[in-house]
Amino acid sequence: MDSYGEFAGVYDRLMDDFDYPRWAEYYLQIIAETGVNIRRICDCACGTGSMSVEFAKRGLNVTGVDISQDMLRIAAAKARRSAQKIMFVQQDMANLTLPRPVDAIICACDGVNYLTMQDSLNGFFRAAATSVKAGGCLAFDISSRYKLETVIGDGFFGEERDDVAYLWANKCDRNSHIIDMDLTFFIKCENDLYRRFSETHRQRAHSGDEICAALEAAGFKDIKVYGDRTMCAPKDDEKRLHFTAIKG
Repeated sequence: MDSYGEFAGVYDRLMDDFDYPRWAEYYLQIIAETGVNIRRICDCACGTGSMSVEFAKRGLNVTGVDISQDMLRIAAAKARRSAQKIMFVQQDMANLTLPRPVDAIICACDGVNYLTMQDSLNGFFRAAATSVKAGGCLAFDISSRYKLETVIGDGFFGEERDDVAYLWANKCDRNSHIIDMDLTFFIKCENDLYRRFSETHRQRAHSGDEICAALEAAGFKDIKVYGDRTMCAPKDDEKRLHFTAIKG
């Protein structure tokens, strides 16, 4: 089934402990380290728009891009409630096309992991190089190969709340570095009945070296890699890697 279809409706409930303001501030910090002054940004794989809203609250001109119409519908409503003017566009970020270049492109929370084919990864980096100004910044993160293959690789997880529950089973192919995530959700309805639906998500456990090589091939330079929301180089067992790169 398509990812982030019905899941969009419960995504924010399950992510209610995620610190979006802190993540937004971290991204602004690592971009500031590059020396790039940003006024216009594109938030790729923006999902339900929580990061987009945070950037807009900080005075930035934001365009949010996501492949899921369901996610974007929620994002637009969230922006209206927050009194933030954000343009949301349905696009595959591997074919990103913006009406005018921006100062920075951001892709947070595993968006690049969903680019499972080398062509789509290269396509995104090439499109980002076209869509960002000369000297502008691309900043993004990935769940690390260590996390996807060692920590959660073939794991089974679940959570039950008052109004929603889910089961999550992973299957990891360590030769192709592909991990399939099968999720089944149970949404509480009237009369204590539950509605069930399932989605399958596929990610690739890219290595840091692969990412850096693809960025260089797309024309980026001054590539920096950080550990999970730190200003330090990643450790071998880092669960998340953050990247910044400058358009040459």
